Amino acid sequence: MPVEPLSQKEIEDRLAELPGWSLDGDRLTRSYRLGSHFAATAMVVHIAQVQEELDHHSDLTLGYDTVSVSVHTHSAGGAVTEKDFRLARRVQDLAPVHGAH
Repeated sequence: MPVEPLSQKEIEDRLAELPGWSLDGDRLTRSYRLGSHFAATAMVVHIAQVQEELDHHSDLTLGYDTVSVSVHTHSAGGAVTEKDFRLARRVQDLAPVHGAH
């Protein structure tokens, strides 16, 4: 079943429920600052596990103590869909509270 792009209003409404996440062009994005390189690397591994479970993958950037997530749905022409928000919520749930930035 094809995944439908969300309207701008639907995106804004869903973003209101995900502190720190934003729309950057056609992608949902968020960066997390963690306490160390090891903690950031561990978070990347956890995100990768969630992505495999959801069969939906983001672009991940690992910095020294940061992780940046950027996602949209290729099968919907690169638009933002509910699949992206499902992944963002799961990432938000596993992120340490102090990881906001």
